[in-house]
This record gives sequence, C-alpha cells and structure tokens, in this order.
Amino acid sequence: MSDARRQPASFRDRSGFLFTRDGRLYRQINRSYQADYEALLTSGLYQELVDLGLLVAHRESSEPPADPALAFKVLEPERIPFISYPYEWCFGQLKRAALCTLEIQKRALARGMSLKDASAYNIQFRGPQPVLIDTLSFERLVDERPWIAYRQFCQHFLAPLSLMAQVDVRLSQLLRVHIDGIPLDLAARLLPAHSRLRPGLALHIHLHAGAQRRYADVPSAASRGRMTRSGHIGMVDNLEVTVRGLHWEPRGTAWQSYYEETNYSAAGIENKLALTESFLNQIRPRSVWDLGANTGMFSRLASRQGIFTLSIDSDPGAVELNDRACVKETSSDLLPLLIDLANPSPALGWQNEERMSLRERGPADAILALALIHHLAIANNTPLSDIATWFSRLTRWLVLEFVPKQDSQVQRLLSFRADIFDDYHEEGLEKAFAGAFRIVSRQPVHESSRVLYLMERR
Repeated sequence: MSDARRQPASFRDRSGFLFTRDGRLYRQINRSYQADYEALLTSGLYQELVDLGLLVAHRESSEPPADPALAFKVLEPERIPFISYPYEWCFGQLKRAALCTLEIQKRALARGMSLKDASAYNIQFRGPQPVLIDTLSFERLVDERPWIAYRQFCQHFLAPLSLMAQVDVRLSQLLRVHIDGIPLDLAARLLPAHSRLRPGLALHIHLHAGAQRRYADVPSAASRGRMTRSGHIGMVDNLEVTVRGLHWEPRGTAWQSYYEETNYSAAGIENKLALTESFLNQIRPRSVWDLGANTGMFSRLASRQGIFTLSIDSDPGAVELNDRACVKETSSDLLPLLIDLANPSPALGWQNEERMSLRERGPADAILALALIHHLAIANNTPLSDIATWFSRLTRWLVLEFVPKQDSQVQRLLSFRADIFDDYHEEGLEKAFAGAFRIVSRQPVHESSRVLYLMERR
C-alpha cells in the first residue's frame, strides 16, 4: 500500500480532509465530526440531496485513514471529471452555484441541519449542473444561532454576482485576488448608488458591509444575534430572491459573434467540422480541451461522442452563450470555462497549492486549437516555438488550425500594430513545432486559406 497524499485544498477544515492513495480519492472524517456526520445520515438529508443531484455520493470505505490518530471514518466520494474555480465561471454558472447552495441550505434547515460554510469552492459542475462536493459542510442546527456561513455566502456569491450584473461582468476576476470572497466593503464601494434602492443588495451588501465595519473590533459580535428557524428560512428566501433578480446579457463583447462575422463560407465550416470530427475519430481521446472555443461549436463534436470536453474561452459573452446552450442540451460531458490563455489560472492560495493552475489540472488526451494560433502569436507576441512547448505540456494529441496573414481575422489583429512576425507562415509553424510534435495529417480547409493539422507529441 502506497503512502497517502493529503490534498492541499482541504487543509482548513478540522472535521476531516481529502487524500489520495494509489490514484483513488478518499475523505477522512475526524472524530470531532462524528456526531454531525451521523446526524447527516440519520436525518435523511444526505440521501435526499444525493437523490436530487445536489450532493456527491460516497461510500464508506475500509481503506486505512491517512491520520489514524484523528480518524472516525474514511469515505470514497464520487469523483468530478474536472475541478474548476469560481473565477473561471461565467455569470450563469456562478448564479446557478449560488442558487444550488441556497437550495441545499433550505433542505438542511427542514431536517434540523445547516451549512456551516458556503464556500463557492465547495461547488463543482457535472455538465451544467452544480453539485456540492464537501460532505463535511453540514452541522446540526443550534437553536437561535445566526447562520454562521452568511458572510461567506455574500462574499463568495452575492458580491461578485452583483458586481458582474450592476457594474462590469469582468469584475468576476476579483475572485482571483480575493480567493476567500470579495470583501463586502469593496463591493459596496464599487456598486453604483442606485444599487442601494434594491432591497436585497441594500440589506446583504451595503448594510452588511456597514455592520462589519461597526463591529470589527468587537470580539463577541458574531455570537450576539439570535435567529429562529423561521428567521433562517426567511433569510435564505430573501437571498434567493436577490440572486434570482440579478441578470447579465452577453452584449458587446469582442468575440461572441465570431461565427456570424467570420470569413468562412458554409462549405468551409462544414469541411472544418468534418475534418475535426475525423481527427477525433482517428485518435479516440478520453478527454479534450478546446482552447479558444468561442461558443463551443467544435467542443460539441467531442462531447456528443461522450468525450469529456473543456470548452475554454476568454470572452465572457461567448462563454455565457456556450453555457446557456449546455443548460438547454443538458450535456454532462461539456464544461465551458472563462480563462484567458495568455494569462491562465495560476496556482493560488496557501503555499501556492490551495488552488491548482490550469496546467496542473491536465494533461488532456487531446487539444483543439482552432483559430487560436494567431491570437497567441500575433495579439500576444508569443513565439511559435514557445506555443509548441506549451501545447506539448498539456496534451499528447493536437488538432491545430493555422490561420495565415491574408485571412481577415489576422488582418483584424494586424490593423492595430506593425507586422513584425516574419516567421508567421506555414513553413515557420511547422519548423517551430517540429521539436515537440510530429505532423500526422495536414488538410486544407475548403474555400479558405486555412490549414488543419493533426499532430502527436514526440
């Protein structure tokens, strides 16, 4: 039996932690959480939430604990295909995650329990559906004690959602800086004055921030309030109304209308789809990352074959439209994410290990890099050889589209800068990639000057 490896992201909870052994994921429950865990099961809450798809299932395991001195039980939870973070979610995903958290809290209250934390990091996605992954988030409801996770919910969910809806959708990226949630005083300063006229935002952001300032130096302030069970339910209902009242429509972002504005003919698009699908059939990957996916047209070639597919783009409007399509399709194999590939999610948190970088969550079996190379090489000044090295660290198989300078999309980029890219041509691309990949197939795209490559890492 190999040694257990404790997961860095679960160090904060004294009730237990995640660890891996021989490639399998386990959760140790410490003795300090025994009574709450047993209440979770005997109350019927665990089974109710699992049946509704709101909580990951687990089985109790005979696997030896990672820390026997503390251990009560070891669980083997269901694994989520890909761990994503709130700063990688579009508006719709963050809103559904917030509503999922509130729905879980309502059902917990009905069974005499409560969420002791409301971290957005405890929510993950199975396709478009949010699900709670932390079995240890529950505690028995203590009479007249306020909801201990109220501030956390407001910082992790309500503050970013209100800023995205009321100010600018790009403010979701504040969550990369404030990984414990956006401070309410900061949110209150950034929100427009008219947000105070909305009762939910006035109460849960502005007045809440003011209360935090007033009681910041009072040690016992958190325990002074009293709240009945009906008060808990009323608070959750009010938060739900506030969250549901926040909306953002994807208008005016740079690339959300790409397919309406591209210079592809109908025959060119169909040929590109056919070539990409042919390459996928040839290599049969188990996982695909579609980088620069826009609204996910080509991502769906993979996901419809049952291949788990990340559909990554940096345009908030494109990712939002992609996510809305996923909700309608109820596809469990496609996950849109909002990530800037020129500045991808880094390792964050305590010792830079609490939240993994994008690269650490790989590799993928295959990457689709369609209409992407010119953005990296020209818009971001990245040498082609560096791009090749980066791809080789992420995947074995690469489906890459080369877009030459005469293409209107490249001309659009060059219209804002001098053309200093002397090696940006097919020969230069093939030479730059030769050290990291071998070309398996090269296919011109019909009725265009573009070329599609299938490459395998050396």
